[in-house]
Amino acid sequence: MSATTRIAIYDTTLRDGSQGEGVNFSLQDKLLITSRLDELGIDYVEGGYPLSNPKDAAYFRAVRDLPLEHAKVVAFGMTRRRDVAAEDDTGMKALVAAGTPAVTVVGKTWDLHVREVLGVSFEENLRMIGDSVGFLASHVAEVVYDAEHFFDGFKRNPDYSLQTLKQAAEAGATWIVLCDTNGGSLPEEVAEAVALVAREIDVPLGVHPHNDGELAVANALAAVRRGATQVQGTINGLGERCGNVDLCSVIANLSLKYPGFAVLSPGKLGRLTEISRYVYETANMNFRSGQPFVGSSAFAHKGGMHVHGVRKLASSYEHVEPSTVGNERRILVSELSGKSNIAEKLTEHGLDQDQALLARVLDRVQELENEGYQFEAAEASFVLLVERLADRHHQCFDLRGFHVGVASRTGQGATTEATIKLQVGDAYEHTVSEGDGPVNALDGALRKALEHHFPGLKSMKLVDYKVRVINARAGTAARVRVVIESSDQDAVWGTIGVSENVIEASWLALVDAFEYKLSKDARNSKAAGPVALVESSS
Repeated sequence: MSATTRIAIYDTTLRDGSQGEGVNFSLQDKLLITSRLDELGIDYVEGGYPLSNPKDAAYFRAVRDLPLEHAKVVAFGMTRRRDVAAEDDTGMKALVAAGTPAVTVVGKTWDLHVREVLGVSFEENLRMIGDSVGFLASHVAEVVYDAEHFFDGFKRNPDYSLQTLKQAAEAGATWIVLCDTNGGSLPEEVAEAVALVAREIDVPLGVHPHNDGELAVANALAAVRRGATQVQGTINGLGERCGNVDLCSVIANLSLKYPGFAVLSPGKLGRLTEISRYVYETANMNFRSGQPFVGSSAFAHKGGMHVHGVRKLASSYEHVEPSTVGNERRILVSELSGKSNIAEKLTEHGLDQDQALLARVLDRVQELENEGYQFEAAEASFVLLVERLADRHHQCFDLRGFHVGVASRTGQGATTEATIKLQVGDAYEHTVSEGDGPVNALDGALRKALEHHFPGLKSMKLVDYKVRVINARAGTAARVRVVIESSDQDAVWGTIGVSENVIEASWLALVDAFEYKLSKDARNSKAAGPVALVESSS
């Protein structure tokens, strides 16, 4: 390979990725993701199968109006039907009518599928491949031939599998892509097969790995090292069963670990984490925190020894610099933490520190974690904890009491009402609110009591609520951990509460969420200088 071998990235999130369980994109979602993939520098964006459903057909009409600068939109389909001429086949005509600069057609490569699934002769399958590729090549600038189940077919009948590839090549395919459709191949098998095909076929090769053996990324890299110059996959590895190869990991590895390959344009790699999270959000899916390179835990450090090492030399515990892929380093606080973790967190939040404060914080964190607290997903509660231990935080409001009642009437369902009594400076507030449940009612009552004192709270909303039983053996008397995620126009933060009473645990997390918002707004109002005492706004 030369020092400038270009690897084309082919994204099939909108088609193959949408076949994953729980994944569903609207037409607008697909158009927005297409624009983001183009901005990242993805070479091919497979939009769907224009004959499969009205939404995909509408996509190919609408995508023509997108001002794409780099990506080529691709329509996907299958070879012509048996005993039907390509020019008369509705699928072939739909691919041409999509009007895309490239089309992908998938054909059978494994003799088992030809015999048992298609139910045609080996010769007819070859004709179906050749006729389909030839027809499309006469109408579209680029034809990508996806050799379905190639690696399984090659292991069992290599001669026939190669015949199918040669048929596509002779008919005018621009690319021939070797698919590990069942996702069970091993890297050494992929490498051997790709190397052999590269010697036999004079057409650029690609690879399309699935992840059923947790080896999709390894298989993609093995294929590239043996001659493949296109990788087909999805953002975040979305896809059927265990998913497709994760393009985030493929792009990062090829860009950062293999200097002989060029992938994205200069400066684009730093947007990788952004596109990963954008696709998760658009698909209404939770982030995979442990996802390599782009996950929130990819550069998170918890053990005290690790943090101590990272503070001295980041590369001692990080294989790449987080910012190269648009991610960031996170220092976690837990019962495993040493003073290095605490010191790093204080610095991160602009808090002054001394050895006595470090010791107090560490002792308190360990006590609280023994009670069931965890601060990895509740950094806002940790910041408030430190401010309180440092005597630098002043409560913006003082609780005098709260009451939550749930009533159920036949035929009317359950109703929840929360009553709160609190004091803001010299002002005494007594508010009542109904809600869909206890947390919703408490949130409403708190807002009634506080928003006219602190108008900034109007921009705050609760975005997630999680409850976990800590000591399940205690049954209904078990202690529970509640984590609440909140956001405003410029930040997201987590808070935590622990109690045997789920309402009290929720209240503790909720109050911290409000306190952090008020504290954050006070800090942001300072033009410069260290974090100061959060004064009451009354």
